[in-house]
Amino acid sequence: AAAAAFSMREVLDAFRRCVTEQREVLLEPYLSGWRGLIRFLQSLGAVFSFISKDAVAKVTLLEGHCQRQRFVSLQSMVEQELAAGPAALRARPDSGCRTVLRLHRALRWLQLFLEGLRSGDPRTSVLCTDAYNASLAAHHPWVIRKAATLAFCALPSREAFLEIMNVGPPEEAVALLGEAIPYIGDVYSITQELFERHKLLDLP
Repeated sequence: AAAAAFSMREVLDAFRRCVTEQREVLLEPYLSGWRGLIRFLQSLGAVFSFISKDAVAKVTLLEGHCQRQRFVSLQSMVEQELAAGPAALRARPDSGCRTVLRLHRALRWLQLFLEGLRSGDPRTSVLCTDAYNASLAAHHPWVIRKAATLAFCALPSREAFLEIMNVGPPEEAVALLGEAIPYIGDVYSITQELFERHKLLDLP
């Protein structure tokens, strides 16, 4: 059911709506895009459960912040949370900024992995491991890194991944990835620059 519920087109539409003309990242479509990516991860089974479970928790937490604080954009959330002072923000393990940072790191891994799938390399385990090592691995303890690398060896084929996209033949899935990845990359770049500017990339 999870696989049938996933649609790469919905993820593309969500991330396309994310960025305004003023280069602000809107949180409603950001969360919508993440809910789609979580369905993608869940459709792949237990291999990605260590990432999908964490993403579900972070998305739920961020949704709560948006409802209570009426955050509309990532920029307004950062501004509001920083108003209490950097020390107060760093002391809050459930802050919106810390939550987005964890999703931001996972988004980079997904972006790199999807780029690899689009490139045509059939070795999905290699693609996934390379993407993981270039993004999330630095933030995970050794035990999780080891377990993740082993789990990636059991990944399905590239054809199976393209089928999970639920957009038709493989060539259509590849074309859609070509559309979606720049939007995901744009959201990632804006977030990276924003967090770098405010020295938030190393929130504990």
